[in-house]
Amino acid sequence: MQSTTLSAGDPIEARCTKCRKNTNHIVVAMTEAGPAKVQCNTCSGQHKYRPPTAPKKPGVRRTVDPKIAEKKEWEELLPAMNGKQKTDYSMTTAFKVGSLMNHPVFGIGLVQSLGGPRKVSVLFEDGKKTMRCK
Repeated sequence: MQSTTLSAGDPIEARCTKCRKNTNHIVVAMTEAGPAKVQCNTCSGQHKYRPPTAPKKPGVRRTVDPKIAEKKEWEELLPAMNGKQKTDYSMTTAFKVGSLMNHPVFGIGLVQSLGGPRKVSVLFEDGKKTMRCK
């Protein structure tokens, strides 16, 4: 807060509605409560007085590597897969969500979703793959 009494023509810092940031202003009109109308020194726009806002702290972005998330999901599902029947992969075989697939290159995989006509999304130990099927 300011220790001196403000009057019309005094400089004041305020939030400019046109510049959308805190800038220096000149008081144009006063009320008993304080400044009523101000004029921006940067853009010369006149508007109601808005007190300056505190500067925003930069946000911390936390991104999760998809490969790490897929590896963790694989490790959580591995114990449940041991007792299930595995179907050998073939492009002519139909797979259901939740079934196990035995692929000659990628190994054992869990069918997670149907990805459109004749495609399935399969989680293998080294990540998700989209495979063709019937």
